[in-house]
Amino acid sequence: MAQQGRGKKYKAAAAKVDPAKQYAPQEAVALAKETAFTKFDATIEVHMRMGVDPRQADEQVRDVVVLPHGLGKKIRVLVFAQGEAARAAREAGADTVADDDAALKKITDGWLDFDVALSTQEMMGQLGKSGLARVLGPRGMMPNPKAGTVVTEQNLAKAINEAKAGRVEFRLDKTANLHVTIGKASFDTQKLFENFTALMDAVVKAKPSAAKGIYIKRLTLAATMGPAIHVDPQAAQTIGAVE
Repeated sequence: MAQQGRGKKYKAAAAKVDPAKQYAPQEAVALAKETAFTKFDATIEVHMRMGVDPRQADEQVRDVVVLPHGLGKKIRVLVFAQGEAARAAREAGADTVADDDAALKKITDGWLDFDVALSTQEMMGQLGKSGLARVLGPRGMMPNPKAGTVVTEQNLAKAINEAKAGRVEFRLDKTANLHVTIGKASFDTQKLFENFTALMDAVVKAKPSAAKGIYIKRLTLAATMGPAIHVDPQAAQTIGAVE
């Protein structure tokens, strides 16, 4: 990749990376941490080019994973619930509970001061009528049973706790890529590697039965604004089973 116009810090970080090499997973994680050069605590990102067709309904790759060491940031959880479920959501630590038409309208008008949206099953019909899907859908934030963000009242507290602990959804985009964060550059290497292992285990388990050929074609790790580090996709797919 051309580095013309890049700053000195980026060039110094990129010099540590062999662009022609496919690194072993643990070595790649350590290198992503080492090449983080921003003044702020950079995010460590995973990018995967998948060998599936995003146009086919039976080749979608989508699931959730609870990272063992979280994401290193405060996760703001919004819950759509009413009555006893709303009370239970507040007691479980939800940052915001939307339990009436005024709260729903506030969100449809553009208020998005949250990271994860959960809903009870009973509220989904009301959400559909409110037009929230047009606001939250394009952002990937609309509660969805497949993503585990539509829950029963009995499972609400667990879902809130998991979201705050580092529950991450991954979903194939229109260009057949997955983009997932696994923590911060300030994490020690072992914690980042364990988060990466949990993610890869979940991605492998989410492989659609209709997928043929190579499942993960290309895999890279990078810190925010940092150089891409190519990871051996085959080795990455086995670490979940090995560790």
